[in-house]
Amino acid sequence: MLFLSVVVLVIGLSSGKTFAQNTSSSYRTGLGLGVDFGDGATMVGISGKHFFTDHNVGEANLMFFNGGAGINVLYEYHSDITGAAGLKWYAGLGPELLFGKHYTDFDIRPLIGLDYKIRAAPFALSFDWRPLFSLTHGTDFLAARFGLGIRYAF
Repeated sequence: MLFLSVVVLVIGLSSGKTFAQNTSSSYRTGLGLGVDFGDGATMVGISGKHFFTDHNVGEANLMFFNGGAGINVLYEYHSDITGAAGLKWYAGLGPELLFGKHYTDFDIRPLIGLDYKIRAAPFALSFDWRPLFSLTHGTDFLAARFGLGIRYAF
């Protein structure tokens, strides 16, 4: 049911007239698989990305890992890489909640990465470095954390 709600929300956002109609982005919305890996647990789940304007992008991830789940909402600034059609660099920041059997953690996730829209197919790929700053249960920092997104782009 949650997955269906996310799909309906993303489709609604992508067809709304209040958003910029002519962006230079090679896609407006992407929905698919997200993987967060590195030091600590590997998390896998649903990932969505939406271009509100050419540069202002929102990303949301609902991830699951052994013994818990996490959700994050990220703001990203995207920009084209000259001479590389479909390839953009981005940097951003956002909050994350991790839920385990006996805990809830609040984290901050800065990120920097690359986003590539495959020209001949409706798919976009992203890869980023996203260290984790945990602000609960004794602060913690994990530098070796990475994100991978494979999304259907429309």
